[in-house]
Amino acid sequence: MSHVKAGGAAKNVHDSPGQRLGVKLFGGQKVKTGQVIVRQVGMTKRPGRGTFVSRNFTIHAAQDGIVNFKTRKVRRFTGKSVARTEVTVE
Repeated sequence: MSHVKAGGAAKNVHDSPGQRLGVKLFGGQKVKTGQVIVRQVGMTKRPGRGTFVSRNFTIHAAQDGIVNFKTRKVRRFTGKSVARTEVTVE
C-alpha cells in the first residue's frame, strides 16, 4: 500500500512575465525618430501626425519633436462614434 496519496497532474501552474505595455513617453517630452511612445495590445491609442504603427500596434515617432496626446472621435464599423486618444509628434 502506498502511504502517499496520488499526486495527479498539475494544471495552470505556469506564470508568464509581464509584457511591459503602456505609455513610455508622456505629453510634453522630447522624442527622437524611431523611439517607442506607446506599447499596446490593439489600437487603444491611435497614431497621428509624426508617428507610425508597427506590426504589434506599438506607436513609434517618425520624426524628432515633442509628444502630444489629444482625444478625437473615431467612427466604428457599426456607425457609432467613440472617443480615442491620438498620439502626435510636432
